[in-house]
Amino acid sequence: MTTSAALQTPTITCEIGIDRILVLTIDDPTQSTNTMNTAFGESLGQTVDWLEANLDAYDGVIVTSAKDSFFSGGDLELLRDAGPSDHAAIADALDFTKDKFRRLETLGKPVVAALGGTALGGGFEIALACHHRIALTNSKARFGLPEVTLGLLPGAGGVTRTVRMFGIVKALTQVVGQGQRYRPAQALELGLVDEVVDTEEQMMASARAWISANPDAVQPWDKKGFTIPGGTAASPALAAQLPAFAATVRKQVKGAPMPAPIAVVAAAVEGSVLDFESASLVETRYCTSLACGAVSGNLIQSMFFDLGSIAKGGSRPAAEPHRVPEKVLVIGAGMMGAAIAYVVASAQVPVILRDVSIEAAEHGKDYARSILGKAVAKGRKTQADADAVLALITPSSDAADAEGCDLVVEAVFEDPAVKQGAFESVDKYLTADALLCSNTSTLPITELSTGVSRTADFIGTHFFSPVDKMPLVEIVVGEHTSDSALARAFDFVRLIGKTPIVVGDSHGFFTTRVIGRFMDEAISLVADGVHPATVEQAALQAGYPSGALALMDEISLTLSRHIREGMAEAARADGRPWIVSNSYALVDRLVDEFDRPGRKAGRGFYEYAEDGTKAGLWPGLVEHCHRPDHGIPFEDMMDRMLVAQSLDSIACLDEGVLRTVADANIGSILGIGYPAWTGGVLQFVDQFDGGLQGFVRRADELRARYGDRFVVPKSLRSRTERYL
Repeated sequence: MTTSAALQTPTITCEIGIDRILVLTIDDPTQSTNTMNTAFGESLGQTVDWLEANLDAYDGVIVTSAKDSFFSGGDLELLRDAGPSDHAAIADALDFTKDKFRRLETLGKPVVAALGGTALGGGFEIALACHHRIALTNSKARFGLPEVTLGLLPGAGGVTRTVRMFGIVKALTQVVGQGQRYRPAQALELGLVDEVVDTEEQMMASARAWISANPDAVQPWDKKGFTIPGGTAASPALAAQLPAFAATVRKQVKGAPMPAPIAVVAAAVEGSVLDFESASLVETRYCTSLACGAVSGNLIQSMFFDLGSIAKGGSRPAAEPHRVPEKVLVIGAGMMGAAIAYVVASAQVPVILRDVSIEAAEHGKDYARSILGKAVAKGRKTQADADAVLALITPSSDAADAEGCDLVVEAVFEDPAVKQGAFESVDKYLTADALLCSNTSTLPITELSTGVSRTADFIGTHFFSPVDKMPLVEIVVGEHTSDSALARAFDFVRLIGKTPIVVGDSHGFFTTRVIGRFMDEAISLVADGVHPATVEQAALQAGYPSGALALMDEISLTLSRHIREGMAEAARADGRPWIVSNSYALVDRLVDEFDRPGRKAGRGFYEYAEDGTKAGLWPGLVEHCHRPDHGIPFEDMMDRMLVAQSLDSIACLDEGVLRTVADANIGSILGIGYPAWTGGVLQFVDQFDGGLQGFVRRADELRARYGDRFVVPKSLRSRTERYL
C-alpha cells in the first residue's frame, strides 16, 4: 500500500496510507528494544500533539513496532536507582505518560495496537490505551503487566484500565496482582488481546479492517452508563468479599516487607470508586511510592539486570560455540533422575532413563506420566502433546542403551564410589566427547572426576527438587573442567528452560553451604531458648518462603548432619576455621535421643499426619528448649538468618566458590529461598543505613551478642575502611 510520511520523531514514525489510516511505528534507534526513556517521552508528546492537530487528515491509527518485540516497558535503570528525592520527578513522568495515553484513546478515531512481539509492563499499557489489540502468533511473545514482580505496580494506566476491563477480582488475580505473563493464545482467552493472527500481513490487514468497521470506536469506560464488571468496592456484594481477599494477599506476603502486592490491591480498590482521571492519580501515588522505595530497586537489580546478565551468558565462556545434546542419558530413576528425564524430554530431546532394573526405570517414567496426565486433565496439554513427550523417554536397565548418548546426567546416591561406578558402567557406549554431568549437592566435582576417563568433560549440574518447578541449576566447575564443558553445560541448562549459575568447586558449593547457614541460625535460636513458633514466624517475616525448621525436616536431620560433618572436615583440611553452632547439638539430640530424623520418617521438628501433612511443631521442643527469658529481640532473630547467609556468601566470593555477584543474588533467590525483597544475598549488604558500613556495624553487633559466626570477612571490612 502506498504511504507517505506524516511525522518523524526520534522514536516514532507516522505514515499515512491512501486508505487514510495512520501507522505509528515505534523504533528507538539507540536500543535493541523500545522502552519508556526520555526520547520516547518526547516522541510520544510530539506525536499526540500532531494527531490532535490533524484530525481531518486520517480516519484511524495503528500503533506497531519495528522491533522483534513490541515494547519492553519502563526505563528500569532509572527506576532501579530512584530514591525519595526522585518522588516528584517520577510522579510527573507517570502523569505525563498517562496524559498522552488518555489523549490517544479519546482522539475520536479508532486506535488499534498491532503487537508483533512481546509487550510487557509499560509496553502493554500502550496497548491498553488502544481500542483493539491484535497479536501475532509468536512462540517467544509474552503479554502482561509483571510490574508487581519487580516491586512496582503498572503506573501508566495498567491498574485503572484492567479494573475497568475485567473487574477488581479478575484484574488482581489474573493480571496486575501477580504479574502473570501470557502467550498469545492465553492472552486471547483471557481477553488481554482481541485477535491472534499468523502473519504480519494478516495483522496489519486485520487492523485496517477493524478500523474501517469501527469508525466511532471508544473505550468501554468512556461510554455513557458504563459500570465496572462485578461492581466497585462500594458494591455490597463485592465489598463483602474484599476483607477475605485482602487477608489472602497478606497471607501470601507472610509479613515480609513486600509492599507491591498490597499497594496494587489498594490502588485497584480505591480507584474503582472514582472517575477515570481520579483513579489514575491514585495509581500514580502508589506507583511513585513503590518506585522510590528500596525494595523495587532491589528486585529490579536482581530479577531484571542480574537475571538478564545470566540469560545473556555472563558466566558462559564466550569463545565456545553453542552446542546442545542430541541424546541424553539419565542414570538413576529415583525422584530426582525421573524429574530430570521429564524436563529433558519436554525440551524435545530423546532421553534414556536408566536404573538397576527395568521395573525401577519404568517407575521413574511414571513421574512424567503423572505430570503430563494432570496437564491433559486440566486442558494445559493435548493428549498428543503428552504422548510425544513420553515417547522421548526410554526406560532401561541395560548399559548398552547408552549407545550414542552425548550427554549424561548422573543422579544416584550421594556416595563417591556409587557415582563413579555409574559413569564407569556406561563409558564405552557414549560418544567420544560426551559431557559428563553429576547431579550432586555437596560432593566436590574435582574428587568425583578422578573416577572418569575424561576429567575435562566432567562437570557438576546441581538440580533442585522438584526439578520440574524449581527454575535453577547450579553448574559446578571442577579443577580440570574445560571451558568447552562449561559452555555445553550452560547451553544444556538453558535448553531445558532453567537458569544456570556457575560456581567453583568446594564441599557444598554455594547453595548447599549457604542454605545451611539459614537453618543453623534458626535452630540455634531454638537452642538459645526462643519458642520454635516464634523462630518460624521470624523467618517468614524476614521474607523466607518457609520456616527453617520445616525446611530442615524436608531435607532430613540425618542428611543435614552428614552434610555438616563433610563440610567441617573439608574446612579443616583447607585450613579454614570451622565455628561450631548451637544448632549442631540440638540436631544430634533430636536424631540420637528422640529418634526424630525428619518428615520422611513422620517426625522431626514437626509432627506429621499419616498423609505426610504437618500436624504442628513437636511439643518436646518447647518442653526441652524454650526459655521465656531468652532476651533475644525479634529483629535480631530475622537479621541473624539474613546476615549469616550474606557473610558466608561473601566468603564464597573470596574463596572463588562464587564467580559473580549476579550468580550469588539469583542463586540465592531462585535456588535457596533467600528473601526476594532483598535483591539477593549480596544485594542485601547495601540495605542498611550507611550502606556497606551499616551492614558491617550490624554484623559486628551480632558477633558481640551471638559469637564468631558473624565475623566480617577481611575483604569486606577493608572495603568499608576505604570509605572512612
